[in-house]
Amino acid sequence: MPLTLFQIDAFASKPFEGNPAAVVPLDAWLTDEQMLAIAAENNLAETAFFVPGDDEYRLRWFTPTVEVQLCGHATLATAYVILNHLTPDAANVSFETLSGRLTVSRGDEGRLVMDFPARPSKPMAEPRELGAMLGVRPRMVLSGANLIAVFDSAAEVARLTPAFEPLARFAAPRDQVVIATAPGDEGSGFDFVNRVFAPAHGVNEDHVTGSAFCDVTPFWTRKLKKEQMVARQMSPRGGTIWTRLADDRVIIEGTCADYLKGEISV
Repeated sequence: MPLTLFQIDAFASKPFEGNPAAVVPLDAWLTDEQMLAIAAENNLAETAFFVPGDDEYRLRWFTPTVEVQLCGHATLATAYVILNHLTPDAANVSFETLSGRLTVSRGDEGRLVMDFPARPSKPMAEPRELGAMLGVRPRMVLSGANLIAVFDSAAEVARLTPAFEPLARFAAPRDQVVIATAPGDEGSGFDFVNRVFAPAHGVNEDHVTGSAFCDVTPFWTRKLKKEQMVARQMSPRGGTIWTRLADDRVIIEGTCADYLKGEISV
């Protein structure tokens, strides 16, 4: 059975930066085993599958090894496919997901605007082994949906050399990814920076992680006392994110770039 597959670079201004996501439009769901097999074959951080509903789309995300509850960059990529390739006259699109209803609309300067749930975190005692696993001891650790390690500078975040196997064993029982974050350098144009490690989910380091901003935006809003922020994920590919807190929601903006459109056989 042939299926259309798009590969989109999300949070990217041009191909070969940001985070690549595969997007597969469906008329009806495949089996979970088929979707996981496609995701494993694609070997990208996420493959998104969506089917039409009455007034919205139903959307699911798979890494090469598991289905995930929330994925930002693959949602951005899916919205880009729908708003640019499938229904280019539409102003917005809504998705029903495992994390509730998510909406994406057209914004300024070609950006797409995602409305996601905020996930505030609380300070916790630093796990004794975390600094050794990351290569640098954080100044502060917060825990919520994910684990946030706060550092003093972007240079510290850039120097991290995680030990991924121990980090996977550490994070797996908590079902968390580890987000390393720090204030941006003065004059850099970025309010804060991130790196995201998800070895327990089959992704050692994610390129750009939209859902991580559900966790870190509440923290940096309080810390920096700013309404609108610009952040950079410091992966080798890199990506820029505009983000702000709106009550119990996080508004995340980014751009996308087309990479390929093809056909797969299942």
